[in-house]
Order: sequence, then structure tokens, then C-alpha cells
Amino acid sequence: MRKGVCLIILLVITAFSFASLYAAESITPQNNKGKKWRIAYYQGGPYVDYQTILKAVVKGLMKINWIEEVELPNPKDPADTEELWHWMAKELNKKSEYVEFVDDAYYNANWSTEQRPKTQAEAIKRFNSSDIDFVLAFGTWAGQDLANNDHSTPIEVISASDPLGAKIVKSFDDSGYDHVHAKIEPTRYEIQVQLFHDIIGFNILGVVYDDTPEGRTYAAIDKIRTVAKERGFKIAPCYAQWAEANSDEDATNQVLECHKKLAETVDAVYITTHRGIKPKTLPDLLVPLNEKKIPTFSQSGSGEVKRGVLLSIAQAGYKYAGEFHAEAIAKVFNGTQSRALNQIFESPPKIAINLAVASIIEYDPPVDILGAADEIYQEIETAQ
Repeated sequence: MRKGVCLIILLVITAFSFASLYAAESITPQNNKGKKWRIAYYQGGPYVDYQTILKAVVKGLMKINWIEEVELPNPKDPADTEELWHWMAKELNKKSEYVEFVDDAYYNANWSTEQRPKTQAEAIKRFNSSDIDFVLAFGTWAGQDLANNDHSTPIEVISASDPLGAKIVKSFDDSGYDHVHAKIEPTRYEIQVQLFHDIIGFNILGVVYDDTPEGRTYAAIDKIRTVAKERGFKIAPCYAQWAEANSDEDATNQVLECHKKLAETVDAVYITTHRGIKPKTLPDLLVPLNEKKIPTFSQSGSGEVKRGVLLSIAQAGYKYAGEFHAEAIAKVFNGTQSRALNQIFESPPKIAINLAVASIIEYDPPVDILGAADEIYQEIETAQ
């Protein structure tokens, strides 16, 4: 086992508690002067993690008693948040005295550069009407569209890869806008790549991303380059369009072509966040890499490990992130300014591994790695 694994494993088995960070700010349920707090939803486009994280936020609100406990549905399309949102507006509004998910306040730019400014303008006009009290802003586009002085409705930026690098917030300590709060994980991607390198010991790391400012942010390229310089391995980039792709199918085909190309030259691939990678497409995208016995690591998390990526950081269904956002929302409803909230989040770093994939690529994981794994999958799940 390579040197450095012991350090990572030490991190893996270290529990992290962030409740004490917020002791001074109230999360006690209360309504808005006799009315419910009206919440809107805004996303740049559909992405597979958003539905899971939205559920985690709702469960976080249930945990701190803003919503009664209730079983959440599983929409057929794991990337579809609209169906879930309408269900929430119909069912969860009955289960809370404090919050209301506004049925017609769902905004989605569908990853269209043409539609994006129209969606932004429509949403901001609505927010300035004082009809909405709070916005769940999912993803980098959403954060960029709403972190400005064009409105003052509090927003919670969720699932943005790098809010600082994307210029959504001004610094780790200050969002720069009184109504903006985001979750920042300063070392998340460095830890991922370091862990991957410690376990596999690759010399050339393949990375697929859109070679645009936003695409580089999604893929955390600057973070990868930092680790590569420290560790002495090379990066083999391959470019696949995101927003400029003609369709989701086109984006998927570009990722597939990149995987075919990289499979001939690299000895590991870091699977980054990309529009073309979805639960249904992931198995096919991994075929060229598996055929060449190439180890893979998911930037997104253990959901992709479940569906065929070798390794990632276990996420416990985004439970900790959901609770972080839920508490931030509660504090704003209790009078704390969004800008005053702590933005730094550190999730418990635990390993997720798929042993079926390990068998396919003929990788025999050391006992120490298996012992440190929090999520072990014995088969590859196929999306319906």
C-alpha cells in the first residue's frame, strides 16, 4: 500500500460534527408573521444529483421539525426535480405550518445559453414582487444567475462545484451579498484526487471536461492541477462540450469518444461532473475504460459508484450536506442574514467502492481500503 494511505484512512475514520459551529444561531421553527415562508426553486438545468440533494434538504428540514416526517417519492427519472417539486407543493405543504413550496415558482434554464437569460429575468422579476421569501438555487448556473444586486431575496446556493471559482461568492468567509449563502468545501476535490492517487498510484490521469471557464470549474481542473504538481503525475485532458452541445445525447457521445481516446493512453480516469453523464448513460460510457482495465473515481460521489465507477467518497445520501443547508435556511427564517452564515462545510471523508467493477478491471483492493470503506457495492446497478 502506498505511503499516504494511512493519512487518508485516518481522515476517513475521523467523525466530523458541525452542530457546534451554529450554536449561537436559532433553528427553531417559526412562521413568517403568521404566514408560511414561500420557497422557490431555480436550476441551470437537470442534473442527476439535484433530486437526491433536494430530498436531503427536505429531510434536513424534517429533522429540525420545520416539516412533519413523511416518506418522499422516487420519480422515475433520477435527474427530474420538477416532478418532485410539484409533489412537494401538493403534499409537503400540508405537512408544515412554517414553509410552503410554491408550485409555480420552479425555474429551469435547461442548460440552454439562449433560454438562460430569459429564465433569469423572469425569476428575478418574480422575486422582486415580494411574492417569494427564499430561493433554493441548484448548481453553478443558478448561483451565478442569482448572486447579484438585481434582487434581494435570500438564496441558498446548493450543489455548485466551486462557488468561489465560479465567482458566485467573494471569498470563503464572505458571500459578498447580504442575501446569498453557499456551501463551500475548500479541499473536497484535492482530497478526492489525493485519495485516488494514494490507492491506485497512477502516472497519467485522464479527465473529461468542457474547456470553458464554467466547464473547468465544474471539473475542478485547478484543484487537479495542484495535486498533479505536488504528486508528480500527468493530466491527460479530453474536451466534451456542456452547454454548447446540441443535445444531451450529443454531450453523452462526446464523453464516450473521450473515454475511448483516453483508454488508450491513461492509467486512471477521474469522472467529473458533466451534462453527458447520467445514470442511464454511465454504464455505456464506462465500457471503453473497463475493457482496458482503467480504474475510475467519481467526482460526483457514491451514486456513480453504485452504477459502475470503481471509487469515490461515500456520501450517505447527501445527508450531511442536506442538514447543512436545512440549518442555514432555518437560521435565515429566524432572522440571521444569509451573508453572516458560515459557508465552510466538511463532510466525513469515507470511501465508496464497487467490488464488481474491481473484478472486471482485475483490481484487488487491499484489506486496509476495504476496512476503511463506508459503502461497499457488490454489483452494478442499472438505471431503469
